[in-house]
Amino acid sequence: MNDDIFSFRSIGTIYSPHKEISSIPIQPVFCNDIEGSIVLESEYTDGLRGLEGFSHIYLFYYFHESGKVCLQLKPYLSDQEQGIFASRAPHRPNKLGMSLVRLVNIENNVLHVKDIDILDGTPLFDIKPYIQRFDSRENVRSGWQDTIPDDIAISRGAREYKAEEM
Repeated sequence: MNDDIFSFRSIGTIYSPHKEISSIPIQPVFCNDIEGSIVLESEYTDGLRGLEGFSHIYLFYYFHESGKVCLQLKPYLSDQEQGIFASRAPHRPNKLGMSLVRLVNIENNVLHVKDIDILDGTPLFDIKPYIQRFDSRENVRSGWQDTIPDDIAISRGAREYKAEEM
């Protein structure tokens, strides 16, 4: 094991209507039009220059309510255990989350977004723009998730299916 320790500090807070972890739809694709906001610490406002021209942004955040680490678990789409690194589950060694959301507008240090799948009050680490030229790929494989029929993914992802608590 590497003993390197890295220190991150929050650059803002993510706000959403999601107050309970168990009711948040899994992934932004299942959160169509759900609105949220990001309040950036005022010292970082200048870093937003030029971001208003992007339709989507990646939010990198801390899973602050995840109290455990699991190297293997049963993700919401799988009936079999998978490794944590083959999932997007929150119980990760470094508790780093990532979501792709729609950027609606920016007012000073407040970003208004849609399609948010993040717990209210979550600490924000970073923002990066989605750039189709760089981020979109063809001939993609999605591992074990490729075996899951779309109707099951949609039902479970929207939390119409009550997944086992991870």
